[in-house]
Amino acid sequence: MLPQFNSDYLSGSYRGRFAPSPSGALHFGSLIAALASYLDAKANLGQWLVRMEDIDTPRIVPGAADEILRTLEAYGLHWDGEVVYQSQRHALYQDILAQLNKAGLTYPCSCTRKTLKQRGGFYDNHCRDRQIAPEGNAHRLIQTQPVYSFDDLLQGQVNLPASLAEEDYIVKRRDGLFAYQLVVVVDDIEQKITRVVRGADLLEPTARQISLFNQLGYQAPEYAHVSLAVAQPGFKLSKQNHAPAIDTTKPQPALCAALGFLGLPVPTELHHDSVSNILHWAEQHFSLRALPRHREIQVSLQADGCYDFTGLTA
Repeated sequence: MLPQFNSDYLSGSYRGRFAPSPSGALHFGSLIAALASYLDAKANLGQWLVRMEDIDTPRIVPGAADEILRTLEAYGLHWDGEVVYQSQRHALYQDILAQLNKAGLTYPCSCTRKTLKQRGGFYDNHCRDRQIAPEGNAHRLIQTQPVYSFDDLLQGQVNLPASLAEEDYIVKRRDGLFAYQLVVVVDDIEQKITRVVRGADLLEPTARQISLFNQLGYQAPEYAHVSLAVAQPGFKLSKQNHAPAIDTTKPQPALCAALGFLGLPVPTELHHDSVSNILHWAEQHFSLRALPRHREIQVSLQADGCYDFTGLTA
């Protein structure tokens, strides 16, 4: 069960989080997101939690979670409390899904990607009123509180098309795995997250998450979506795109480059200092308001292992 709703759910101390997927090693784009969320938590004298989003088991790489934690430690990003693993929280997700089902808010859906493509590429709530067996099919949540726009602390007002805002989206997949949109909201509620700082590639999913907070009777946290590091316009640095892992033996170059990406150019005399001294300087100078507000910034890997990021793409 989730904690009972109360009006001061978000009125306590700041609680932020970094929630990587252990589908590979941390890369430069991951470091930017981790740093932004970490520094914002420190600037607000808050807690910074780490959660492993390992619910999508077919994509998980054995040993990646431990490697991610070692990398965070090498970069001086020490978290508060115990690391939470989504793969260990199935009972919680199933309980919430059962509550939604009891309230008549979910239904089975037999649509495949192929059939959706034939109908224009998006789901039009086709199965909502059909009698479909739950076994072997996905389960969708009836959208009762669509979010057409929301205010992001960095990106300003974000508008969503009605077709996306009103769509009944999947909360449990046909393979039996819980969907990201469900588990991320349940986790943020259960961990009492007050602000989510993450990459701008997650702007659109945020609207669905806010709507689910509303459906479950909770106030959504604040959101700040930082600029996305891209190799070329629309092509983000990611594990799927084979972005190289950041160096854990000599973290200073990537750390300084990531801080520069976030609008915090590290003084030259600190470039070869200890990680802890670099982070201490960054904590003293960080301001969320000063972060770049572009949705994408193009970067390129240099021969010395550092990144150049002079190209603003959006």
